Amino acid sequence: MTPGLPAADAVDSLGMFEAAARLPEQVGSAVGAAHGVDGLPDRAYVENVVVLGMGGSGIVGDVMVAVAGPFLPVPVSVVKSYDLPDFVGAGSLVFAVSFSGDTEETVEAAGEAANAGASLVAVTNGGELGELAEEWGAPIVPVPASIPQPRAALGAMAIPPLIVLEDLGLFPGASQWVALAVDQLARRRDELVASGNVAEEIAERIGRTIPLVHGAQNLGATAALRWKTQVNENAKSPAFTAVYPELCHNEIAGWGQHGDVTRQVMTLVNLRHDAEHPQVVRRFGLVSELLREVVADVVEVRARGEGDLAQLLDLVMVGDFVSLHLAAREGIDPGPVPVLDELKDRLREA
Repeated sequence: MTPGLPAADAVDSLGMFEAAARLPEQVGSAVGAAHGVDGLPDRAYVENVVVLGMGGSGIVGDVMVAVAGPFLPVPVSVVKSYDLPDFVGAGSLVFAVSFSGDTEETVEAAGEAANAGASLVAVTNGGELGELAEEWGAPIVPVPASIPQPRAALGAMAIPPLIVLEDLGLFPGASQWVALAVDQLARRRDELVASGNVAEEIAERIGRTIPLVHGAQNLGATAALRWKTQVNENAKSPAFTAVYPELCHNEIAGWGQHGDVTRQVMTLVNLRHDAEHPQVVRRFGLVSELLREVVADVVEVRARGEGDLAQLLDLVMVGDFVSLHLAAREGIDPGPVPVLDELKDRLREA
């Protein structure tokens, strides 16, 4: 199955539409890549879990917090920087996630973790991180190099840590959750590659406005972050996000003074899921009512599927396609991100 381009003049030099459509297969394959990894610590010695990563790799930690965090018997932390928390040590299980293996923040933090005596698992397709992991004798879960960009490898990078936690006895049932997610992603994919699908409709409603994506609790926050960053990288457009219930204590006070401007440039996107607190359900309705007069449109996307992982990845998949259709509408190639490459090059020159 190869999805057709959304318009005759659409440019997709790296095959990002195809990569987005293959998320179900990518998620399913990642289970086998991670099961039975050698060199893992004994479960009894794991006091905390830490996930290192940036950008398209860094959201792996957010997925773990949203899906596994509530069930893990130990705390989990996400590090998106060069520096590790001081508590990282011999009782830490550290996942260092870098698609290329050359993400400087992740490589530096992984080195600190190794020096602190932590147990390290690298999720990468090579690079400096892969070389260091081999030197340290750390397990490596390979990420397929055929995937065109880190942000297109979410399934290949986010699923292995969950499976490793299952193998250690810290997150029983992870494989079943993954299977349910694969089933839902396949169903959603069939809808998203059809003409006139919901992602095309949402992209049309957003148009040239700036999306403000609201989500609830960790699951919704992770989905909203993914929507934001995919619009940034694929559509090369600004996007913003906020999370319930926190946004009800600050952000909504900032609306109204500039309604004549915001209703021309902002579209509110509400990402909904089944695990919302009852009061959060009410907050969505009340806030949407308050903001409807000061934004161009209010769009709602409701997650489908059984289980938190299925619902999270379902929202992710819809958002990925929305961002790709936003790019296609403007004749933008979604794959390359030259400004990010330029920034990395200039940092290496210092």
